[in-house]
Amino acid sequence: MVVRERFEQELKEVQEQFIEIANSSINALKIAFEALLNQDLEASLKILEDDIIINRLEEEINDHIILMIAKQQPVATDLRRLMVLVKAASDMERVGDYAVNIAKETIRIGKEPLVFPTSNLQTMCNKTVEMLESIIKAFTEEDTVHAKEIAELDDYVDDLYGATITLLMRAGAENPAHISQITHLTFVCRYLERSADHATNIAEHLFYLVKGKHYELNN
Repeated sequence: MVVRERFEQELKEVQEQFIEIANSSINALKIAFEALLNQDLEASLKILEDDIIINRLEEEINDHIILMIAKQQPVATDLRRLMVLVKAASDMERVGDYAVNIAKETIRIGKEPLVFPTSNLQTMCNKTVEMLESIIKAFTEEDTVHAKEIAELDDYVDDLYGATITLLMRAGAENPAHISQITHLTFVCRYLERSADHATNIAEHLFYLVKGKHYELNN
């Protein structure tokens, strides 16, 4: 196999690894939030246990790319593609971390009945998952038009985050006995908002890959 063919084959393998870490992290986020709603402590504990798989996937991607750079000395455009994959994999690993954090908040709440309506949190989770799934598709297809549209959805999540935090703070003031649980739900809200930010990050990585310069898509 000639050098270029070998590089293309290894690049395809790394891209497949990226899809794997993306799907694993998004799935973990969905399961973690569902476990919160159902107060399923066993499912939450499994999210914690399975996080090692996501961490290992990121390490494998990094190691694979380091070897490709060392052995094949890619040209500038190829190097940019590899660096973007490293950054995007890191973003998805962070989403997996937020799934773990949500699982931990669920465990801390335990079986105490939820005292705050979860509708806003559910909407945030749905929109965040939609953004993440869509940006992975746009990233794979190098579709910057779709990526920009996805990044713009972050404003919606940010607005909902602000409104929900206000409601949580009010609920805490009105129900001091439940302040601990409300604090845990406040953290869940934050983790969902931060996960959506990583979709925007990946959109920006894609713009750098395609355009060769950095763009800030959501300020």
